[in-house]
Amino acid sequence: MEKIKLGKSGLLVPPIALGCMRLAGAERTQADKFLHTALELELNFFDHADIYGGGESERVFARAVKAAGIPRDKMIIQTKCGIRPGVCFDFSREHILSSVEESLKRLDTDYVDVLLLHRPDTLMEPEEVAEAFDRLHAAGKVRYFGVSNQNPMQMELLSAWLHQKLIANQLQFGPAHTGMIDAGIHVNMLDAASTVRDGGVLEYCRLKDITIQPWSPFQFGFFEGLFLDSDRYGELNRVLRELAEAKGVGVNAMVMAWILRHPAQMQPIAGTTKAARLTEICRGAEAELTREEWYAVYKAAGNILP
Repeated sequence: MEKIKLGKSGLLVPPIALGCMRLAGAERTQADKFLHTALELELNFFDHADIYGGGESERVFARAVKAAGIPRDKMIIQTKCGIRPGVCFDFSREHILSSVEESLKRLDTDYVDVLLLHRPDTLMEPEEVAEAFDRLHAAGKVRYFGVSNQNPMQMELLSAWLHQKLIANQLQFGPAHTGMIDAGIHVNMLDAASTVRDGGVLEYCRLKDITIQPWSPFQFGFFEGLFLDSDRYGELNRVLRELAEAKGVGVNAMVMAWILRHPAQMQPIAGTTKAARLTEICRGAEAELTREEWYAVYKAAGNILP
């Protein structure tokens, strides 16, 4: 599988990342099979967060890694911090440092390759974040840093204080969640799609060499449900099925192929722990879409070209 660069880190990573949120509810045999299948497919980039399963996702992953005897340097581990569920967002120095320490214990590792700030904290004091990042980097506990769900000016504010480059930004994106590109297509229009909601984050990330990691690529709305086989997205499903059949892959793979076709070189996150679905999704890195096919999917989701 051809690798891509992760921002300015120098890391070469698979084009698809594996989201580990659902590992918290997985049986040990399922977790073991998930990990084995992932590495067989050359998918060695694992995305975590301190809040996934209340920390249990990281523990389950660590047990599976230990049982399989996988060397640490064969994996790229990313985790996130900054959300205190039901309470607040927290980018304070103390919270960042303590969250990373707890994640390292649960993951049973001395370091994580990437740490992302999870959701913007409007009370963020960038100098505190910078100090926390400096401590973690100097101690060898975090190699690289990034953000999640942040717009360009939020990243600019943070970057003005940091001594490290931001290398990734996790943003929701998929055929049924296209706000990140709609405004760019509807420039100088007065329709709803022309509204700039994220400050041109797609273009900003491309200019700054920040890898976009699309999360929930199979969802519509804010966790409203899957668009696959949904009556609400009948035309989208029809077009995806036709393309999948023509390319000799499954519909899950076609969704990934659609995201990977974009020249921004995004790294979508697959959140399944089912080995069979993971295998199908992985084939999306092999399927190629023409420009006409890409736009056919975009329009089938209900989007209009001006």
